Amino acid sequence: MRAFHIAYDGRPYRGFQRQPDVPTVEDALVDALADLGIADGDPPPGYSAAGRTDAGVSALAQTVAFECPDWCSPGALNGELPPAIRAWATADVPQGFHATHDATRREYTYHLYAPAADRDDGEADPPAVDVAGRDPFRAVRASVPPVDDDRVRAALDRLAGEHDFHNLSRDDQGTVRDLSLDAHRDGDVLVLGVAAGGFARELVRRLVTLVRAVGTGKRGLDFVDRVLGGDPLDGKAGIGPAAPEPLVLTAVDYPAVSFDADPDAVAAVRSAFARRARGALGVARAAGTIASGVDGASPDGVDDASQ
Repeated sequence: MRAFHIAYDGRPYRGFQRQPDVPTVEDALVDALADLGIADGDPPPGYSAAGRTDAGVSALAQTVAFECPDWCSPGALNGELPPAIRAWATADVPQGFHATHDATRREYTYHLYAPAADRDDGEADPPAVDVAGRDPFRAVRASVPPVDDDRVRAALDRLAGEHDFHNLSRDDQGTVRDLSLDAHRDGDVLVLGVAAGGFARELVRRLVTLVRAVGTGKRGLDFVDRVLGGDPLDGKAGIGPAAPEPLVLTAVDYPAVSFDADPDAVAAVRSAFARRARGALGVARAAGTIASGVDGASPDGVDDASQ
């Protein structure tokens, strides 16, 4: 058996797991295996996957395993996969290996647009401007309340460790999890890392919404204790999920399994995803130019973690 690390841009897909009548990452993978003669329309023998990412969520190291010939390499898979999905590393694994059950740790990274409360624009780098001299991100920054990083760290400290996260998931069971959490700032983006042995549905994205609410002052730190308490939070007190697109499955760990990166596949992944990143940045600047350039634009914006 062989395991593969798979990277993908989740935006064109309705999640990882196969579903009828909608495009998913797993459908594209099984189709590629069928084109290679390794599958017949259904997953090949021994098939398993590390996790089921939601619609719009991307991955650096989704892991799939299945029985396949020796010639089945990342390059062979990539020759049949769509451009948004790429295999880039492999490991030979024993019979009976299960990518879901044998994983001991999964790590997600969320890139939250959250300008800092103590940002000093006078000391910041000069903003990029368009041909009309407008900062295309002025209206974007004005549309979200600033975030106090100390409040974010305090919220993460309370959420770290083992808790019942039933108020941060749609699941009715399996909500007791032991989380490791960290955050660092990269300009106007707060990069949140969340790691655990496994996750309840929507846990990471609802956690991001909660942390952002505390960081902006919309919620106090005592609200974190309410979320972790035994009483359910419904209606306006409930915590909805943040947008899926800034979320990436960045690592899946397996004891005694060592993956070898394929140099050619790594180069192809780097090129393909750098191209996709450039395109996304261009789209973001175009939207920012419109938001900043319309007459009578108001700095008042929605308080939405999807921004």
